[in-house]
Amino acid sequence: MATASSSVLYETSRDGKVAHIVLNRPEHFNAIDKHMPQGIRAAVQRANADPAIHCIVVRGAGPGFCGGYDLQAYAQHAERGTTDGSQDVTKGYDPLIDYQSMKENTECFSDLFHSAKPTIAQIHGAAVAGGSDIALCCDLVVMAEDARIGYPPARVWGCPTTAMWAVRLGVERAKRMLFTGDLIDGREAERMGLILKTVPATELDSAVKSLTDRIATVPCDQNWMHKQVINGFVEGQMLGAQKLATIFDGITRNSPAGIGFQTLAQSKGFKAAVAARDRPGRTEKYMRTWKSVL
Repeated sequence: MATASSSVLYETSRDGKVAHIVLNRPEHFNAIDKHMPQGIRAAVQRANADPAIHCIVVRGAGPGFCGGYDLQAYAQHAERGTTDGSQDVTKGYDPLIDYQSMKENTECFSDLFHSAKPTIAQIHGAAVAGGSDIALCCDLVVMAEDARIGYPPARVWGCPTTAMWAVRLGVERAKRMLFTGDLIDGREAERMGLILKTVPATELDSAVKSLTDRIATVPCDQNWMHKQVINGFVEGQMLGAQKLATIFDGITRNSPAGIGFQTLAQSKGFKAAVAARDRPGRTEKYMRTWKSVL
């Protein structure tokens, strides 16, 4: 059975015990639009309300899991002064505007962490930026060996609002990932302890099914109790960290570097802005490039 809601599909397995939340913008690498966060929230609520469902799998349609926010819309085509992009800061910057616009998205993704039913991210292709937020909010992550995960906007124009990197990696490795904005493949992600397991891409579906088959033999209330106990170790810390990260995410998009990135994206295209952002050892020249188009 499958039903569609804007950018998200909701499917159930043949035995009715597994819900599949499918990110469904394959032509845009499942980039996050204004509908997707609420679509994820609605699907999680639907699965939790169904007594037959024992666990939830989140996966992407098409070539990958999720490429993050649709920055060709938000960065390249966003107009200054809107909550889709950066604010018009000529009269000062109001962090509350950005916080209110992003807080809902953060909470929608975090519903995967707080879900009464276990959640599993199935990653192929890539889970990048906001896509990694979605994946890392799941209880378990299974990833193809050649897939990639990371938060490149940590280099400029973003802060991971769900604050899951430290929860999964610990302080030092989380700093390494966010200080660099590196993308890592499934093998390295497993070695670092970021994900549960990596397998060859051809075995990804069967690996996830083996896991869901096993989870589905446990009573729902039993897994709910285990999840509450384990989540209790980090939920208090997460609440404060997510609030701070969501505020900082707005600031990164309205800092001098953030405004420069967006302006360069608008004038020369998003790919040109990303290429300049990721050019090793060229930070000062990059800043001069930004300033030249401001």
